[in-house]
Amino acid sequence: MSEPAVHALARFASALRYEDIPPEIVRQARACIIDTVGVALYGSRLPWSRIVAQTARRYGAGGACTLLGHADVRVHAPSAALAHGTFCHAFEQDSLRRPGAGVHPGATVFPAALAVAEEAGASGKQLLTAFVAGVEVMFRIGAASHHSSEALGFHAPGITGPYGAAIAAGVVRGLSAAQLSDALGIAGSMGGGLLAFTKSSQGAMVKRLHMGRGAESGVLAALLASDGFDGPHTVLEGRFGFLEAYCRNGDAAELTAGLGKTWETRRICIKAYPSHVTAHTPIQALRQLMQDHAFTADDITRLQITGSDKLLSHHDIREPGDIMQAQYSVPFCVALACVRNPADPRSWDDGALADVRIRDLCRTLILAPFPAGEKADSAWHTRVAVQLRDGRSLSADGKVFRGMPEDPLSDDDTARKFRLLVTGTQSAGTGAAETLLGQLQELEHATDMSLFAAAGGL
Repeated sequence: MSEPAVHALARFASALRYEDIPPEIVRQARACIIDTVGVALYGSRLPWSRIVAQTARRYGAGGACTLLGHADVRVHAPSAALAHGTFCHAFEQDSLRRPGAGVHPGATVFPAALAVAEEAGASGKQLLTAFVAGVEVMFRIGAASHHSSEALGFHAPGITGPYGAAIAAGVVRGLSAAQLSDALGIAGSMGGGLLAFTKSSQGAMVKRLHMGRGAESGVLAALLASDGFDGPHTVLEGRFGFLEAYCRNGDAAELTAGLGKTWETRRICIKAYPSHVTAHTPIQALRQLMQDHAFTADDITRLQITGSDKLLSHHDIREPGDIMQAQYSVPFCVALACVRNPADPRSWDDGALADVRIRDLCRTLILAPFPAGEKADSAWHTRVAVQLRDGRSLSADGKVFRGMPEDPLSDDDTARKFRLLVTGTQSAGTGAAETLLGQLQELEHATDMSLFAAAGGL
């Protein structure tokens, strides 16, 4: 029998040192962390996040960990990871992978790494190293699944998240390769999350919780493993393991492909809009058409989006019951982009749900598959076609959006998004938010995690 994949993954993670990580990978990891902190601070203010924060405070109080956006609160690591994972995914703004693989690094790996780093008094270099280790492992597990879990009704990040979070938390704690193997085995029994919210008129808050639970589960798995609790080392490719139980047509070879040579962290994708990623290419293509050809929503008589089978099966929601479900609906997201600025999360409010123009466009917009014989470049490839009142017919293909590895955000772009999320303006200013941004931009030089404690009240 060949060696279980968890052994190779655990050896890689336990041996990884900051000095081993190429500078461009450190930069990508740091950019993702900056983005994630901004996203979490924005998300911490929302009603569903406050419910989770209240639970974290009630049952996790007395620890060493900050709750971003909640001043003078300290909780234990599992509760901090639960809350921060939920905050990060609270408004559909957190990072993912390109190509999509059902993995969200900012909302699962980072909260786990931060929670344990605060408890351990770790340095910025240790935090970055743990984050990269978790991403490298989790992204390979997601890639091996061929993103097939969601066709079965599972919300993939809730299943992949515990693995990446367990590695990140375990690396901060200095777990051995054997202990990390056990942590992965334990994490495999902690994944969860159903897509029932996409077909229900209510209950979409639970989508946000899936990331928090993934991060919390990874912390718990690492803590148990550090105390000697074990888990099945065949958890990924073995009988009744991850690839068999949660996936279809998975490929075990991808679990360790290029490990230590090809950096999966390079594939991190940072979102430009607070919506499900499936809507990003049509939003950007549409907005570019609107800018180039000077038309508005009132000029549109017909709007069609051509896309993948998954876009039609999972994201064709015409009557979203709340803003959370609306962010998962491609028709609603594109309709909103016709009327409001989709890059500003403040555009996505109850007023948008009630806006007659947005609702009408959402109902009448046409979704269609690519014609037979025409192959999309990727699951995110879409085509926007618009008919205008003056007789013009315009179209554009959306293959890449700003924030993907092919078109990454610059450091200035990352800073502008952070400021918009935290202060409501993209302009540089003064005060605690600007201080935090500066510290995050120099994260590898931090000797401890006190910069995050100072952000509790932002």
